Amino acid sequence: QVQLVESGGGLVQPGGSLRLSCAASTSSFSIYEMAWYRQAPGKSRELVAFITSGGSTKYVDSVKGRFTISRDNAKNTVYLQMNSLKPEDTAVYYCNAQHVWSFWGQGTQVTVSS
Repeated sequence: QVQLVESGGGLVQPGGSLRLSCAASTSSFSIYEMAWYRQAPGKSRELVAFITSGGSTKYVDSVKGRFTISRDNAKNTVYLQMNSLKPEDTAVYYCNAQHVWSFWGQGTQVTVSS
């Protein structure tokens, strides 16, 4: 069982930045493929960004050039740097860890509004 704890969400104005963090409770963090998903009200959950155990990354088209996913295996943590935020980025953001089994965090709210 892996527990994931997200932090860093909040209210930000359009054009602003936030950095989300997800701390994992496992000493085997480096073997997990990590991802950030989001779910806006009335919409299904979507994959935002993905990073493999080897550090390769992938992004949904709507965030390319604005969001950056990274990982620090020494800290068992994955990050999502979000720049140039737009109102349509408003959602609950979830951290996911995948290796045979899939684990989810509780989510952190990101609200982009003036």
